[in-house]
Amino acid sequence: MMTSDSGETKKDDSPEPLGDRWLICPICKQPNPAGTEYCKYCWGASLHQVVPITKHEADDFAKQWVKIKKRRRIMRISFLVLVPIILLLGMGFLYIYSYTDLLFGPVSQMNSNSRADDWAMFRNNLDRSGSAATSLTQPQGKVQWSFQTGGEIHSSPAMANGVVFFGSQDHKFYAVDATTGEMHWEFQTGSVINSSPAVVNGVVYFGSNDGYFYALDDISGRELWVFQTIYPVESSPAVANGRVYFGADNYYLYCLDARKGTQLWKFNTQGWVTSSPVVANGIVYVGSGDGSCYALNASDGRFRLKFFSTGGGIISSPAVNQGEVYFTSRGTFYALNGKGRTWPWEDSIRPLWIQMWAIGLAPVPPRISGAPWAKELLIDTNNPVSGRTTYSDGTPIVTDANIYATGDNLVYSIDKVTHEFRWVFQTQGKIESSPSLANNTLYVGSINGDLYAINAQNGTKLWDLIPGGAITSSPAYSDGEIYIGSNDGKMYAIK
Repeated sequence: MMTSDSGETKKDDSPEPLGDRWLICPICKQPNPAGTEYCKYCWGASLHQVVPITKHEADDFAKQWVKIKKRRRIMRISFLVLVPIILLLGMGFLYIYSYTDLLFGPVSQMNSNSRADDWAMFRNNLDRSGSAATSLTQPQGKVQWSFQTGGEIHSSPAMANGVVFFGSQDHKFYAVDATTGEMHWEFQTGSVINSSPAVVNGVVYFGSNDGYFYALDDISGRELWVFQTIYPVESSPAVANGRVYFGADNYYLYCLDARKGTQLWKFNTQGWVTSSPVVANGIVYVGSGDGSCYALNASDGRFRLKFFSTGGGIISSPAVNQGEVYFTSRGTFYALNGKGRTWPWEDSIRPLWIQMWAIGLAPVPPRISGAPWAKELLIDTNNPVSGRTTYSDGTPIVTDANIYATGDNLVYSIDKVTHEFRWVFQTQGKIESSPSLANNTLYVGSINGDLYAINAQNGTKLWDLIPGGAITSSPAYSDGEIYIGSNDGKMYAIK
């Protein structure tokens, strides 16, 4: 009890101190009278080792403890508010960085296409169009010259500056005069050469099954640099803005400095890469043995799209036309949105989503990212139930109005707008190479040894020629002449 100055008596609820000494509980920070063995506020915390303090010290401690509790409360509230905001901002930045082009979009101006009169890389240009500029002269199926190598020729030739460049199964790479067929030089590698070369700024780029990728001087054949992948390199390179892109059987797509041969980046596609990459609008597209077509930022290799519904490895090189990407695989022709992006965790979520939808526990899943349309390459286009082609690894040709694709021993013309077959041409053997287009004429080789010239408008045969063995090399066209390799070991110039 306490007495005020006016004589009134007031009740004091605080415990009566023993000698005005207090013990501060180390757990709950509450004051207990000196001599108390266990804190009466927090269910028995021991006070045996606590040093007693005075009433004044206890009051000061209580004030400080109130400030500490207030500060901690503010920190907890701030943590609960700021951490979700930071996480949301981080996820937003990650999404913008990974799935949009707002911050780091592809560099659209990337090119090193062939000159008008050359065919300096596989399929002629970075779009892999397989089409040549209009020429005043038209090949009539006459062999102008042939050059004999020591092995079959699967590599598709490149023609630049009056020289034809190609590799052979005899482990050698050749440079042959385009007019006379005389050899300028040859270069020995450690294995067969299936890769088709690209000739850019005086340098010839190609890979070999010895696990090396080579850069040679196009005039002398002198080795400028070599890059080792260990695994075979059958992919044909694309060169753009001082960078060279190619795939290897070790599942990687590589980007090297075209001048030095140093690696700038590589990307694991989860499958062998024999498909030849395409560079368009700052994006590199390539097929993989895991059955997927990938799209990556050409500058840094940042992932953009994985189209993964083909059901088999993709050997066909993609072709790009007006922002869409086209390729064939396992009897189906595919058209992809070149700007499409894979949504987060699509590979993992989509199969589960489909299963849930099949049993009625989820809505219809969205279409696979990047897939505008696909068309089966039928054996009999008038009878859809007759089956479809099983072999279709050639790179298609895409123009503003038409698409030309191959499957088994058939050549298809498909209307680009309606997606309907316009005509179908049958060869005498399977087609393992890609067609070429020039002056409204398609040139197609087959494994029965025939080279066909087909009217691109109506699908009628103009002429055919059997220069030698089976043809798996794709024809190159330049200034009225066709250059094509054969399994008889010869490179042919056909006029």
